[in-house]
Amino acid sequence: MPAPTQIFAIRHGETEWNSLGRYQGQTDIPLNDKGRQQAQQTAAALAAQRFDVIYSSDLSRAAQTAQALADAQGLPLQMLAGLREQHFGIFQGHTAAELAQRWPEAHGRWARREPEFGPEGGETRVAFNQRCLAAIDELARRHAGQRIAVVCHGGVLDCLYRAAVGLSLDAPRTWLIENAAVNHFAYSAQQGLALLQWGQSEHLSAASRDELPEIQPAA
Repeated sequence: MPAPTQIFAIRHGETEWNSLGRYQGQTDIPLNDKGRQQAQQTAAALAAQRFDVIYSSDLSRAAQTAQALADAQGLPLQMLAGLREQHFGIFQGHTAAELAQRWPEAHGRWARREPEFGPEGGETRVAFNQRCLAAIDELARRHAGQRIAVVCHGGVLDCLYRAAVGLSLDAPRTWLIENAAVNHFAYSAQQGLALLQWGQSEHLSAASRDELPEIQPAA
């Protein structure tokens, strides 16, 4: 039986809209100063890992985060539009409080995680989930048995987590998805995605490079 593909899935660093609680979706917001620092910390913490390939969403906040890792690894960065965040349509640029006031019915359906609901002009959760899983399946099969890094978005990671642990799209989220945290999955054609480690973020609180913990793969 061939060895599973090792997938290190990383959320992009912080943006200004993250700090303000604004829905970004596919609005192309770059990293802020903290996000750029997080990208460097994550790249340094993963220095001991040798990746075969590095992929990123083509949105700038993910690409900037991934470029720091690619530079540290001496690898080219490959973009994949299928790794983009969910398109939030008219919700993009607004906070949750603004959505609840401006579009209360739509916001209520969104908050209930109705799988077939999508904000006007945006994607449904079902369509988004299918896109994310198809992108990861394609990469895992293309690089079977290799170690790959994937820099993406909170929504993408939410889909991967649910697929790996067998949770439905409408199940309430009870797990954190932090900026620049590292998540480790294994993929095999027989079993699909398996979650090995989730939400490694200790490297983001290191006071100096000397204190920076190395991120190690799960046993």
